[in-house]
Amino acid sequence: MTYALDEIAPLIKEWTINTRLPEVISEMTRRYYYKGLIEQNQLSIEAEIYKCKNDPVHWFNHWIWTYDPRGMPFGMPANIPFVLRPKQVELVDWLLERENTQTHGLIEKSRDEGMSYVVLGFYLHRWLFVEGFAGGVGSRKEELVDKKGDPKTLLHKFRDMYSKMPNWLKPKGFVEKVHDNYMRIINPDNGATITGEAGDNIGRGGRTTMYFLDEWAFVDRQEAVDAAISQNTNVHIKGSTPNGIGDRFHQDRFSGRYAVFTMPWRDNPDKNWQVEIRGKVIYPWYEKQLATLDDVVIAQEVDINYAASVEGVLIPSAWVEASIDSHIKLNIEPSGDRIGALDVADEGKDKNSFAGRHGIVLQYLESWSGKGDDIFGTTQKTMDLCIQDDYGLCYYDSDGLGAGVRGDARVINERQREIGGVEISVEPFRGSASVHDPDGEMVEERKNKDFFANLKAQSWWSLRIRFQNTYRASKGMEYDPDNLISLSTVDLDPKELALLKTELSQPTYTKNGVGKILVNKQPDGACSPNRADSVMICFNPAIANIAIWDKL
Repeated sequence: MTYALDEIAPLIKEWTINTRLPEVISEMTRRYYYKGLIEQNQLSIEAEIYKCKNDPVHWFNHWIWTYDPRGMPFGMPANIPFVLRPKQVELVDWLLERENTQTHGLIEKSRDEGMSYVVLGFYLHRWLFVEGFAGGVGSRKEELVDKKGDPKTLLHKFRDMYSKMPNWLKPKGFVEKVHDNYMRIINPDNGATITGEAGDNIGRGGRTTMYFLDEWAFVDRQEAVDAAISQNTNVHIKGSTPNGIGDRFHQDRFSGRYAVFTMPWRDNPDKNWQVEIRGKVIYPWYEKQLATLDDVVIAQEVDINYAASVEGVLIPSAWVEASIDSHIKLNIEPSGDRIGALDVADEGKDKNSFAGRHGIVLQYLESWSGKGDDIFGTTQKTMDLCIQDDYGLCYYDSDGLGAGVRGDARVINERQREIGGVEISVEPFRGSASVHDPDGEMVEERKNKDFFANLKAQSWWSLRIRFQNTYRASKGMEYDPDNLISLSTVDLDPKELALLKTELSQPTYTKNGVGKILVNKQPDGACSPNRADSVMICFNPAIANIAIWDKL
């Protein structure tokens, strides 16, 4: 169900006037009172400076203001107190951790989450209080880094926050015409600097304590910039909304080499407030985005979906989102076979992944490194998981290194038989094999053998159909509950689920020379979607036949 803009706009106006505006006025009043209290004598000022130096969050929440003119039609002031939201407090702590541990970081975000303001505010704090601090900022164009008077530029945000602080917090020797230059701002009292760079010049201006790369996913010649920045600093922070699969930002995000911080709109109290309309609870802010933005923009810049702009996406992110706890939303009790599936790591950075389901509900997902492990160890762990959660049937990827699972599983089952333990039925899944039920029709009026190039393509398409059916069911269309899929937030590890959601929308599909469907799991050099592979295997169409024969 979608809502017209003329339904949503009044709700946002009402919330802004009745909720947001009173909050802002109350905070402004509190700050003016607090400022007057502190400025009564020099001792209080010195104590406050000491507190600000040692507590960046306190400093933000008492002395930093920001600029946002969008609420002015509803009576909101353009200059408002910068009160860190809970997620922004976490970001400040995360930046301190990067500084203290000298480790790189990556920030993925929904649009308009205040990332650059928080990072530049953090820079301002270090510029004020840390002797010799050198902060670098970079973006794809110079006009996005520094252009005096332009609110969208990075260094303007720094200057704007600085200008609104009380004079006793500012460097005593600071002279604007001398120390505030194009692309460079100096603190004469402690030697701290903030420098800006753009394009191919990012990272080439000298060494820095910390370097912030804004909208990294959209920077040209990312490899060259990476090489330059590697010699510039021990701590670089790459922040961006996604820009597809396979680019440097996407690779960095899932490389395991970066501490990752996620800023989703759902954690923003200015966006995640709800109302009931026509019997349904909705997020008016999000509904406005749906009503005004392109689907790709919504998925990419609001829902942090890396696959949004990729052509031929097999399972769109909207379908994946609709599957979250769909069994609860549709009042479906989990029932049916309990089945597990193992995707075996090929090599290096690849990971093993095990998925387990009860009927249509995915209830278990775990991945672990395959580096340095043998197939027997992987098989033993998988069998233990199946016994632990009562998955009597387990499929495994038998292409490549997974071929050895069958023999190891036989040995483990024999040991179980000797001690009177539980045995697991273990079956191979060969994605390269010919299709299941070749004369059947998964797609109407197209025999499976004529529509799919192999079993992998057929199984991915079968999974696609489940997600599509679930999406349609969420929109009120008729459905067969046995042909849906639900990703259970109650049972699945949140980190595994978050990564799975991204991986499910990674594979793309094309047709070969004779018109059969092919699936590309790694478009544009993306990492292998091991979690999604294990889920695909767990729901593969051949399972129905195996389950029936097991019961006869």
